[in-house]
Amino acid sequence: MNLKFQYNKTSLQSLNKQLQVRQRALPTLKNKESALRVEVKLAKLKTAEIEEALEQLIRRQDKDLKMWNEFDSSLVEVEKVLIDYKKIAGVKTPELNDVKFRIKDYNLFLSPKWFPEGIHIIEELMKLVIEKELSVKKMEMLEYARKKTTQKVNLYEKVQIPAYQDAIMRIKRFLEDEENLAKAAQKIVKTRQQKAMEAEL
Repeated sequence: MNLKFQYNKTSLQSLNKQLQVRQRALPTLKNKESALRVEVKLAKLKTAEIEEALEQLIRRQDKDLKMWNEFDSSLVEVEKVLIDYKKIAGVKTPELNDVKFRIKDYNLFLSPKWFPEGIHIIEELMKLVIEKELSVKKMEMLEYARKKTTQKVNLYEKVQIPAYQDAIMRIKRFLEDEENLAKAAQKIVKTRQQKAMEAEL
């Protein structure tokens, strides 16, 4: 990182301010990063749980495959998906609240007696699929935020803070050298003046 600065007190003050901003922000960023790391892990577990529930529900229906051939899957439609948004470590993430279904009319007397149970199973499947999609989306959002936060932590910690510290040190040394040179020059002038005054006497 190439910082542009001048070797003066104004530049020194400005760099000090920039350094302090980053040093103050760093602990907060690190806390956010570790919180996001935990949340990503939890979101992965939740997604795995939903996938497992979905697979179990599908496996339970395998034995009744012939029965499902009679079922018209277009009987059940998703009417509305209600989503809540929850902030996790500063990231707005989706949470499934509810799924509203529309059931098309069918003849109860001409349809097999297990149809109402079939409708319930289809609703459950659809709800799990939607929940899984939202869970994956939430996991991706949290992972993206974690990566960005990690990048910022690394940028501050490994690049910007050391660069500011280095620039401040260089300006301080320059100003000290300048001050020492000025003092030395004053001493030389004073010594010359004294010698000139002594010579006059």
